[in-house]
Amino acid sequence: MSLDFATLDVLRTHHPAWRLLRSDHAALLASFLYREFVSPNVRVMAAADLAEALEDELYALRLHLGESAFPKPALEYLNDWAAPDKGWLRKFYRPGTDEAQFDLTPATEKAIAWLAQLSERQFVGTESRLLTLFDLLKQMSEGSEADPAKRIADLHKKRDDIDTEISRVLSGDMTLLDDTALKDRFQQFMQGARELLSDFREVEYNFRQLDRRVRERIALWEGSKGALLEDIMGERDAIADSDQGKSFRAFWDFLLSSRRQEELTELLERVLVLPAVADLNPDIRTRRVHYDWMEAGEHTQRTVAALSQQLRRFLDDQAWLENRRIMDILHGIESKALALRNAQPAGNVMEMAEARANIELAMERHLYTPAVKPVIADLALQTGDEDIDPSALFDQVVLDKARLTRHIRNALQDRAQITLNELVASQPLQQGLAELVAYLQLGSETFDAVVDEDTIESIRWQTVATDGQVITRSARLPRVIFMH
Repeated sequence: MSLDFATLDVLRTHHPAWRLLRSDHAALLASFLYREFVSPNVRVMAAADLAEALEDELYALRLHLGESAFPKPALEYLNDWAAPDKGWLRKFYRPGTDEAQFDLTPATEKAIAWLAQLSERQFVGTESRLLTLFDLLKQMSEGSEADPAKRIADLHKKRDDIDTEISRVLSGDMTLLDDTALKDRFQQFMQGARELLSDFREVEYNFRQLDRRVRERIALWEGSKGALLEDIMGERDAIADSDQGKSFRAFWDFLLSSRRQEELTELLERVLVLPAVADLNPDIRTRRVHYDWMEAGEHTQRTVAALSQQLRRFLDDQAWLENRRIMDILHGIESKALALRNAQPAGNVMEMAEARANIELAMERHLYTPAVKPVIADLALQTGDEDIDPSALFDQVVLDKARLTRHIRNALQDRAQITLNELVASQPLQQGLAELVAYLQLGSETFDAVVDEDTIESIRWQTVATDGQVITRSARLPRVIFMH
C-alpha cells in the first residue's frame, strides 16, 4: 500500500482502527477490550456478561474522575461501539438464541496491538529476527530449487554440518545460548504467538465478508439457479485455494497432529523453566499458548461450518419458495381448466391472424396532393328580418338522473336483478331516447350491469309531435340487467 496523502486521509476518515485511536473513549476502549478479549483469548462474550464487566469498569472510573465521566449505561456504550459507523465490536445472535453476543473486529485488535508496541521495551532483540529472516530465505531458496544435483549437494552439506556438530558434542565442546540470546528468541516467540491469535480473527472476518457477498448476490440474482451455484461455489473454492486459505489449512493440519502437540508442550515446559526466560515474567497463559491457537482455530472452523450451513439453508428456502410458486401457478391453471370443462365456450375461442407479409409496392403509394385552401367569400353580413321565436334556444331537455337512480334502487330492494325493459315498463320513459341513454350510463357508472348479447329486446316509449299527435317509438338493443 502506498502511504501517500490521499490514501492516508481516506484511512484516517474511514478505517475503524484509526477512528478508534481518534475517539474520545480510546483509552477506555483499548484497556477494557484488551482485558476482556485479547489478554484471556476470549472470542465471544454474551452481552449481559460484557455489560456487567463494563459497568464495573465505569463505576471505578467515576469514583476516580467524577460522576460526570462516562455518564451513559454500559450497554449503551457497547451498542454504540458496535454501530456500523464505528465497527469496533461485532454484535450478533447465535442460531437458536435471543441473547446478543459481542466479539472484537480485526481492526480493533490491530489498534490494540499497535498501542501495545508504543511502550518502551527494556530489551530489544535483533539477532533472532536476523536468524529467522536468514532461515526463511534458505527455506525459499531450497524449496524452489528444481535441480536434483543441487538439492542433493545441499542435503549432503547439512549432513556434514550435523556430523561435525555431533563430533563436537561428543568431545565435550557444546555451544550454549547465553541469557541475551534466550531473551531475544523468547520475545520474538511471544510476539509471533500474539500475532497468530490476531490472524485467526481476521481470517474469520474474511469468511464472514464472503458469506455476506454471497447472500447479496443470491438476493439480486436474475439468472438461472445453476449459474448462481456455479458462481458461488467457484468463489468459495477461490477463497479456500487462496494463499490465505492454503496457509490456514496447512497450519491447522500441522497443529492437529498429536505428536506436534506433545512436542510443543514439552518444548514450552523446558523453555519456561530457564532462568533467563523466567526473569522476563512471562504470562501464565504462555504454557498453553498452543491450546489457545487450537481454540481460536477451532472457533474459526466452527464459524465457517455455520456459515456454510446457513448458506445451504438459505438456498434451500429459495428453492422451496420458487417451487411453491410454480406449483401455485399449475394449480391455478388446473382449477380454471376444470371449471371450463363442463361449460366450454361456443364458437371460436381464439383467432390468430395468418402470418403474411404486408407488401406495398412503390407505385401503389399515393402521390403528393396539396391541401385545398378554402375560398371564403368576402360578403357583408346583413341583419335578417325573419320572425323567429327565441324561446327555442332556452327550451333544453334536463335529465333527472337522481330520479332514475332512486327508481333502480327501489326496484332492486325486493329482488336481486332487474332488466332495463322491466324498469321502463314499470316507469315509462318521459324524455325518450335521452332518458334511455341515461339508464345505460347509470348501468356502467353507478350500478353493476350485465349485457346479454344473445337476447335482443325492444323498448318502446311515446312522444308528442309538434302537431299534437302521440307517436310510439322503439329501440332494439341487447338485454341489460341491473344487479346489486
